Amino acid sequence: MFEEASEVFDNMFKSSFPLTLTFIVFLPAVLILVSPLPAEAAHEFTVYRMQQYDLQGQNYGSRNAILNTEARTVEAEVLSRRCVMMRLADFSYEKYQKALRQSAGAVVIILPKNMSTMPQDIVQQFMELEPELLATETIVPVYFAMEDDELLSIYTQTQVSSSSQGSSSAAEVLLHSATANGFQMVTSGAQSKAVSDWAITSLEGRLAGVGGEDLPTIVVVAHYDSFGVAPWLSYGADSNGSGVAVLLELARLFSRLYSHKRTQAGYNLLFFLSGGGKFNYQGTKRWLEDNLDHTESSLLQDNVAFVLCLDTLGNGDGLHLHVSKPPKEGSPQHALLKELQMVVSEQYPDVKFSMVHKKINLADDTLAWEHERFGIRRLPAFTLSHLESHRSAARNSIMDMRSVSSSLDGAGEATAGPHVDLKKLSRNTKLIAEALARVIYNLTEKGTNGDLEIFTQQMQVQEEQLASLVDWLTTQPRAAQLVDKDSTVVSTLEYYLGRYLKDVKRHFVKADKRDPEFVFYDQLKQTMNAYRVKPAIFDLLLALCIAAYLGVVYLAVQHFGVLYSVLRRVMAPRAKQH
Repeated sequence: MFEEASEVFDNMFKSSFPLTLTFIVFLPAVLILVSPLPAEAAHEFTVYRMQQYDLQGQNYGSRNAILNTEARTVEAEVLSRRCVMMRLADFSYEKYQKALRQSAGAVVIILPKNMSTMPQDIVQQFMELEPELLATETIVPVYFAMEDDELLSIYTQTQVSSSSQGSSSAAEVLLHSATANGFQMVTSGAQSKAVSDWAITSLEGRLAGVGGEDLPTIVVVAHYDSFGVAPWLSYGADSNGSGVAVLLELARLFSRLYSHKRTQAGYNLLFFLSGGGKFNYQGTKRWLEDNLDHTESSLLQDNVAFVLCLDTLGNGDGLHLHVSKPPKEGSPQHALLKELQMVVSEQYPDVKFSMVHKKINLADDTLAWEHERFGIRRLPAFTLSHLESHRSAARNSIMDMRSVSSSLDGAGEATAGPHVDLKKLSRNTKLIAEALARVIYNLTEKGTNGDLEIFTQQMQVQEEQLASLVDWLTTQPRAAQLVDKDSTVVSTLEYYLGRYLKDVKRHFVKADKRDPEFVFYDQLKQTMNAYRVKPAIFDLLLALCIAAYLGVVYLAVQHFGVLYSVLRRVMAPRAKQH
């Protein structure tokens, strides 16, 4: 009976083979397609793209913004077309170059939330590398992300997966690759494009002197924008939030002196907050052109005593007067130099003061200090800074943050890297104010002692005001690409100037459409999704398994009679031997 059933079943399968094969082939495929395993986003987080801009025809930064590739860490053997993830603690220029040499699809650098946890040497190393990262254009997108628990978990899992690729056994690598979870990194934004008609805004205000029409003018300048490897992470506390805070406090102090006829001096005071300072001082350049070339009456045309630029004044034990040309004896510039030396020696003997002479090098791509813009137009100018060199990494770093408590007792932990020390900022502000006042009122020639303090009691420097200004300036990034003419940064600075000065005006600069000196690009801040996925080797192994399954089923159908006979012999009970 079983033999007949076997023959009947065998003939049935062979006669209806197309239908049977269709059922067997499509059943696994349908089960796979309808299985409830949708790709879910493991994590969604904000990323900040590296700088992308053109300056004087030269391209800088990352030229791409789109990212859709699998994550790896730098330990992986193969990085081609992968998103390479690095933590700041493990970052080095060699690892970054390795990713670029292997044609990585993208680079994501993970920054700690609290920089105070980072050793000083790591922070300093990264600050020094920032200019190198921007020195040439990079084709792949480079992003920065702030570390959190989920992102750290993704990095750890990716690191384990990447490290396993270096195992000695190929079988272990294959097995781990098939069973491990991977992450597909995808950005939500579009490709970056040039921003047209972007306006850089600068502000000016003045205090009029008394005693005639042809009064000499002292110009006080500070650029308000910040710069770093990523615009959205550039807070610029010391460079140049400190310079802006000092300028606004000087405007407040001298506005009180100029509000009384008895203390109104024979100098016009012109205050200028420039935009685009980190892009070769574009705001200052246009302002000079407007005042010297395109108008018949301007304070800059008449009688400029000197231009004092304020840059990075929030820290340090020294103060340096940077000049392109040493001042001649008997000139107003020389008078300021002497007064600064006197105030330091008589009132602040612990401060190391010096004059740093550096000629303007027009062959350089960018100017060293803002006073060089004025020097090119033959206006006597210099820059005050606690930095001795213009090449200091602290001037252009995302590590330049407000990291000291604003409380007046100086409490609070300073992070590694540049920051603003409120006590030193207040000291520098008072030192500059005392020296300026001695020049304006000609106190040395009148025989006044150098230890006489003008700004005391009700006229003293307000440390609370400086603290609030620096705190406000560092609550938002002030990169030039992010501060347009309608920005709250511009409107608030305009409000502050309007409280103390007269004739507050805005000045705008836009790039020439035919031959632009600067070009900015968008897509600097995006949302990135990390999707949990299986690696490509998993799909290959799954396909092989399905093919093997179908092959076995096909052979079983084709030779069902033989298979049945074998199974019958194997399963048949054996006769007992006596």
